[in-house]
Amino acid sequence: MQRVKKVPLRRCVGCQEMFPKRELIRVVLTPEGEIHLDATGKRNGRGAYLCQKQACLQLARKRKSLERSLKTSIPEPLYDDLAERLKEAGASS
Repeated sequence: MQRVKKVPLRRCVGCQEMFPKRELIRVVLTPEGEIHLDATGKRNGRGAYLCQKQACLQLARKRKSLERSLKTSIPEPLYDDLAERLKEAGASS
C-alpha cells in the first residue's frame, strides 16, 4: 500500500486563502531583524506567505497584514522587490 504524502498548506496574508506552501512566496523576518524574500522556504525566522497575485500584494500592503504577521514595519523597497518578483513569476507562467 502506497502512502500519500501530506501537502503542507499556508494562508496568504493578502487574500486569506489556503494554498500549498510551495505555491506561495515567503517573506521572513530573521532573528537579526532583517526582512528577506525566502525562495527556499527554510530560512530561519518568522515567516509570512503571499500568493503570487499582484492583487494580493496590494491588498496586504493596504491592510498592513504583512506587517502585522511579521510584527514589524516593512520598508518600501521590499514591497517593490515583491512586486517585481510577482511580475517575473507572472511572465514565466
